[in-house]
This record gives sequence, C-alpha cells and structure tokens, in this order.
Amino acid sequence: MSASVKKNILYVENGIGYGGAIICLRHLVRNLDRSRYIPLVVTGRTSPDYQDIANEAQWKYVADRHIDNVGLRTYLSKLAWLNNSTALRFIYSQLLARADDVFNFLPYFLQLLWTAKRFRADLIHANNDPLCNRAALLAAKLLGIPSVCHIRGGNHEGSRFMHWTYTLPDHFISVSQWVAKSMQDKQHIPAEKISVVYDGIALEKLNIHADGAEFRRAYHIPDNAFAVGLVGLLIPWKGQELFLDAAKLLQQKIPQLKMLIIGGTPDDCVIYEAMLKQRVITEQLTELIIFTGHVSSMEAVYNSLDVVLSASTDPEPLGTVVIEAMAMGRPLIGPNHGGAAEMMRHDETGLLFTPRDAQSLADAIEKFYRSKNLRATLGANARSAALKAFAVETHVERIQTIYQQLLAQTRR
Repeated sequence: MSASVKKNILYVENGIGYGGAIICLRHLVRNLDRSRYIPLVVTGRTSPDYQDIANEAQWKYVADRHIDNVGLRTYLSKLAWLNNSTALRFIYSQLLARADDVFNFLPYFLQLLWTAKRFRADLIHANNDPLCNRAALLAAKLLGIPSVCHIRGGNHEGSRFMHWTYTLPDHFISVSQWVAKSMQDKQHIPAEKISVVYDGIALEKLNIHADGAEFRRAYHIPDNAFAVGLVGLLIPWKGQELFLDAAKLLQQKIPQLKMLIIGGTPDDCVIYEAMLKQRVITEQLTELIIFTGHVSSMEAVYNSLDVVLSASTDPEPLGTVVIEAMAMGRPLIGPNHGGAAEMMRHDETGLLFTPRDAQSLADAIEKFYRSKNLRATLGANARSAALKAFAVETHVERIQTIYQQLLAQTRR
C-alpha cells in the first residue's frame, strides 16, 4: 500500500480508567504499520498516562462527561425520603437520564463527529463495548465509514437499548473465545461478524530482569516476606473484597505474608476504595495489606511478587494481568472462569481457583507458598505459552487484516 492510499484510523477509548484496555490499545497503535495506516487516538480522560499517547501517535482529549451523572445518582439513591416514593424515584431517574443525554452524550457525540470528519477517518475503531461507545459508532454511521468494536467485557445482557447498540458496529473483535460465545448466545451476533484476537504485548520489550527488590523497598516489604499481589483497577468485580477475605484466612498460616492491592481507582469507585481501606483497619489487616495505587511500570512489580493474582468475581474476557504475568514467567493464580480459564492450564501454567470462593483462593495461595519448585515450574511454563499466544506482531497483523477487509467492502 503506497503512501498515497494510507488509511486514517480513528481510535476511541472511553473506558472507566487507565487499565488493560488502553494499555493494549497503545500496543496496537505503537506497532501499527505506518506505511498503510495513520492513527488518531481519542480518549475521554486526560491524566498524564493518557497524555503520554501523544508521544506515540496523534492524540486528542474529548471530554465524555460534563456533569457527574454517576455521582448524582449515588447521592440521590441515599435520600430515603426520595426513594420511598416510586413516583419520585422514577422522576429523578428520568431527569438524570435526560441530563446525561443533553450535557454528556450530545456534546461528546458532536465533538467526535467533528473530529472524525476533520481527520477524514476511513474507519473508526471503538476500544470498548458498544453501549459506552455508541457516540463513536453513530459517528461512523453518519459518515458512511466502517466501524470496529473491540469487546473486552463479558456482560452482554441488558436492555433493548443495549441490544440496539450491538447492531451498530460492522465488525466485532473479541479478546477471547469465551467473549465471542457470550455475544453469540446473548446478543445473537452472527459468528462471521466476530473475530477472536488475543491481546498482544511487545514480548521482546518486557524487561523480565526488572529489579523487583527496588519495588519491595519502596513499600517496605522485607526480603523474607511472601508477597502476593492482586493487580487491577479498584472496581468491585475485580475481586479486592475476596482478596481481603482470603487474607483473613491466611494471616495465621503464612509468616511474613504481605498482600498487595495494586491499581488505580477510577473516579466512579472512590467510595469503593474508601470502603476497602476501612475494612483493612476494622478487620485488623493493616500488617498484611498494602495499597500501592496506580503503577506505570509493571515489570518490577511482577518481579517483586512471589505470586501474581487475578480474582475477578465476574468472568473476565482475558485480563491484561494474565497476559503480562504469563509473559513475565510469574507464578499466577486466576479464577476458573472467563478468559483466565481459557488461557491458563491448572497445575501446568498456573493455578485456578473456584470463582468467588475465598477458601479456594486461600488454598491456591498456600499451595504456591509451600512449594518454591512449583512456582518456578509453572512460571516457566506460563512464559513459554505466552510467547506463542500473545506476540504483538500477530495481534497487529490480524487486526490490520480486519481493517483491510472492511475497507475493501466499503470501496465496492
């Protein structure tokens, strides 16, 4: 493809916070074939991590909200006098919905449409589910260009309106077979409209020898401590409460146990974070639990941990922590559902536990604690499997093939 026919791809990231979705998108954009495609990344957040995208591609911040609809809904839901009346509850729910349409969705949609038009986008790639990215998908419809929706979540049940948003994309990219099947079963998406593409990471750029000792020193973790880390945004379904339950079961069984909650907190989940920290105090877990907040460079974090953990209470498509921990060759524990169960092999590349079962999780952690040899063997097996499955070159080429097919259909 010559320079004269380069295609402009508009990427729209509208996730709840800086997590696996945007990290994987950055891997894609960073490795996109610039002789064929020109990327522009639009994000609804503008923290330094998002701003850093500008060092890799064209980047633009478009605010996806101007009023805190979620915060208002949370505040009103606590007013007993308002919620005791079905009529009043219906009225304020409708008012909040219309306010969200007028003050959040409409300005966001118009700015996206204008951005896509000025950029002369040939294709729009929405990096999250259709419901939260309906503005981008509608913009593609109005401009008469194809759209791709990258499905990273597993909740495909909802209202008629949600079902309608799934009719908007021309094609879906699913991060796992489990997600693809869920879309087919619950949203009746034809199999030919779905491509399963595992998220890719630049394996050769991972510093598998990163200094984990420095990270441990920063958080005052003794050299002889047994460190277990739950990695992920502080969102209820990521399993931080289950993690605390397991900590209580293990505190008398594993000497020098340290259990780290590693990840940032989206604006919508500040109350959840406060609740977790209060639990730690109330349940006298302050000697065990460490909150690190968001960490930009994860290699040192993984190498600082004796065990890496994913504990999602709802089936997760294929969490970034699973991909990265396997690629780093770390001992890994994950729930026996969703993408973790699809990728990990119990007792071969990691340990699987019964979802939402704190005792099962605690047993898996203790099993790794009891055998250093098991940790080393399963970690090595995990890295070998990751090198085959998650090469970013394979990921990028498969997605570029999807672009090529959709753009060819548009020209007919």
